[in-house]
Amino acid sequence: MSIYERTAFLRRVELLKEDIASWEAYPFQIEAVRQLGELAFHPKVTFLIGENGSGKSTITEGIAVALGFNAEGGTINFSFHTEESHSELYRYLRPVRGPQRPRDGFFFRAESYYNLATNIDQMDREASFGPPISHSYGGKSLHQQSHGESFFSAFLHRFGGKGLYIMDEPEAALSPTRQLSMLGRIHDLVDQQSQFIIATHSPILMGYPDAWIYEIGRHGIRRVEWEETEHYIVTRQFLGNRDKMLDELLGGQHE
Repeated sequence: MSIYERTAFLRRVELLKEDIASWEAYPFQIEAVRQLGELAFHPKVTFLIGENGSGKSTITEGIAVALGFNAEGGTINFSFHTEESHSELYRYLRPVRGPQRPRDGFFFRAESYYNLATNIDQMDREASFGPPISHSYGGKSLHQQSHGESFFSAFLHRFGGKGLYIMDEPEAALSPTRQLSMLGRIHDLVDQQSQFIIATHSPILMGYPDAWIYEIGRHGIRRVEWEETEHYIVTRQFLGNRDKMLDELLGGQHE
């Protein structure tokens, strides 16, 4: 057993291909899902990247739900749902866990974060013997903060260390400066024995050192280095050749 497997809360997931009745049904017709097979995770940080529609969010959601998280986000204790829109992929994924169990866990999903914040407010309005749930998110309703502030409140206050954190596009409401701050927060939590699996478009986030990056697309799933990602290449080309690229994009109308 490698050091990666010994220290990871989640070693890998395996697709139970023999149980799939039809490869033409959603989401099994997605090429990345067809080729999923077995996906191993770094004990610290693993990124899933790819174009919109590549299947990265579908796979991220499937992993989270297979582990017992609510499809719309939150901890394993959250059970609300506003719409049954998640795929059946989770039924065909077998998580292979490490010898240690996480003390904390959270599925952060930018797409349905509003629904999560609403559910927290609703539960806080109900009679309870314990402190308001919002205390775990900075002591203020997430709806009373800007979108970016509420995202960062969850990262800063709710994520407690020694946890397994699955995140789908956490950069959606964060400025570049906040994304850099998030890198620092991820590192703090990694130092507290946490493991992250993150689907992202952000070249800033995926620059985290020593992380594994899986590129998902029509080719299936493959490991790549940060400098090989389209996100890094396109961003670097634009920043270094802004005028030339704008001329090409705008048909020479840029002045």
